[in-house]
Amino acid sequence: MRGKGTLAPWSPPENLVVAGLYRYTRNPMYVAVTLILVGWAVSFGLRGLYLYAAAVAAAFHLRVVLGEEPWLARTHGAQWEEYARRVPRWLW
Repeated sequence: MRGKGTLAPWSPPENLVVAGLYRYTRNPMYVAVTLILVGWAVSFGLRGLYLYAAAVAAAFHLRVVLGEEPWLARTHGAQWEEYARRVPRWLW
């Protein structure tokens, strides 16, 4: 399903979005931000940016596992469970 929601956490989409990039990863925006940070670290060769990218990735992981996924399971039930089995949380 395609959602008509926003990117705002305080206004989540009412429908579980499973189309587009969400067919490959359950968290495409978090993956994209992490890849951008790693790309900057590679481009500028700054160790601090690698550490920052790792910290941001860890924060995203905790937010997803402790906050978003339990909410999605409560809100979308069996549809979420099937989607979570089929699509990886990240790209791996």
